[in-house]
Amino acid sequence: MPSGRKLVAVLYADMVGYSRLIGVDDAGTLQRLRSLRASLIEPAIEEHGGRIVQTGGDSLLVVFDSVDGAVRCAVEVQDALKTRNDSLPENERMQFRIGVNLGDVMVDGSDIYGDGVNIAARLQELAEPGGVVVAGSVYDQVHNKLSVGFDCLGQRPMKNIAPLTSYRLTLGGRTAGQGSFPIEESPTPRETARAPRIGDRHEPSSWTQVVLDWLAKLPRPVAAALTVSAFLILINVFTSHKIWFHWPVAAILFGVVLRTALRDRPESDRKGER
Repeated sequence: MPSGRKLVAVLYADMVGYSRLIGVDDAGTLQRLRSLRASLIEPAIEEHGGRIVQTGGDSLLVVFDSVDGAVRCAVEVQDALKTRNDSLPENERMQFRIGVNLGDVMVDGSDIYGDGVNIAARLQELAEPGGVVVAGSVYDQVHNKLSVGFDCLGQRPMKNIAPLTSYRLTLGGRTAGQGSFPIEESPTPRETARAPRIGDRHEPSSWTQVVLDWLAKLPRPVAAALTVSAFLILINVFTSHKIWFHWPVAAILFGVVLRTALRDRPESDRKGER
């Protein structure tokens, strides 16, 4: 790769529980990791046009010229690892967290530096074991090209990195890293219906949600009338010992009923009035 600045897709993968496995069986763990890389991880990287830049024993830093290639590689590796782990005893299973970022990096010979690399490493930390988390810039490029789902994690704080929007991939019908963050109701502008936005506000209580759902099913005029009526009743109850709310509430409800009745008359009756 020529030296200088370049926009690339950066994949950072880190093994889960490496120190624990080394402590239990260092020789066996290293042998299994080397075999896994040679038989599964490295062929997937090569197939999708990636190049390994750094290895740190339990981690991999890989660059791709294609964002699609980086995400496809991450998905393929995680799916293959899940299939492999399902057939192994727990003490021999190996899982990775993967982060993918599209960013500007400084190329120096065979090495790369810069925020593009740091962000990929931080995104990896947001992933669950066996999961993939991508930057918003990656989501923008691939969400309508690949047959995977995306859950928006919102803007999560990351060490020494300005908060940025990230997305968790759903792999093979399952949510990679499911349960790590609560999903909020309100979508972000870039989200699809299948990618709910994550936030920190509290969810409504169950009875409040039931009422809101019930009001949402009513015609808008009826829902508005009931809401205003409830508001007037509360004002009356908390501000006065004299009951007065029945008059304005009755007028509001009568108006809504009259409007609904006129609107729902048969078309032939309406023509007869003209």
